Amino acid sequence: MNTKNYIWDFLLDLQKNNSKEWMDENRKRYHTAKQYWLDEVEAILERMKIHDPFFNQFKPKDVIMRITNNRMFNKNKPIYRANFSCSPFTKDERISKFFFAFGPEFTLIGTGLYRPEKDVLESVRQAIDYDAQELIDILNEKKFKKLFGGLAEDEHALKTSPRGYANDHPNIELLRRKSFTATYNPTKKELIDGNLADIIEDVVLTAKPFIQWLEKATSV
Repeated sequence: MNTKNYIWDFLLDLQKNNSKEWMDENRKRYHTAKQYWLDEVEAILERMKIHDPFFNQFKPKDVIMRITNNRMFNKNKPIYRANFSCSPFTKDERISKFFFAFGPEFTLIGTGLYRPEKDVLESVRQAIDYDAQELIDILNEKKFKKLFGGLAEDEHALKTSPRGYANDHPNIELLRRKSFTATYNPTKKELIDGNLADIIEDVVLTAKPFIQWLEKATSV
């Protein structure tokens, strides 16, 4: 049996029947799908440990996210998310090495720095102002560009130049950003037929120079 297909089918049914009553009736399916997801996450973490000791600190149960939505400020949100996700991240981290969401609601693999605190964002802007060429070269690298298409769209980017930077700065589009992330949207077929550890490994290794640049820019 293809366990990833089992997960997807469960999440698709959940998306169509998003209620506590339905979930209660399908609790066994949920626990089976969740265990299959934990198995996949374990395989991903084991693969990533080969490349980066950072991942040694995590167990699968530590990095998966709750399936329930936070509806405190939006009661119109569905009760449940129609995807499973994982993010090896700690409260002390600034940069996400990867975030992975799997399911019919949306499927995405992301990496980078998302809406950091003011001082961290200013550190990145200063690095860009001082010398942006290394970052530009990374973003234009052939495989990075093919996989990610460049940086992800930043809906929170400033419309004007940030304070202290001229409107005609040669890298003003980078300086206006509030997030520096890259995302890849694999197809359902790619996920179901492929090996998730292989897919994540390819994404993380392709993004590695980008992550290293962000780590250097935010370490000051």
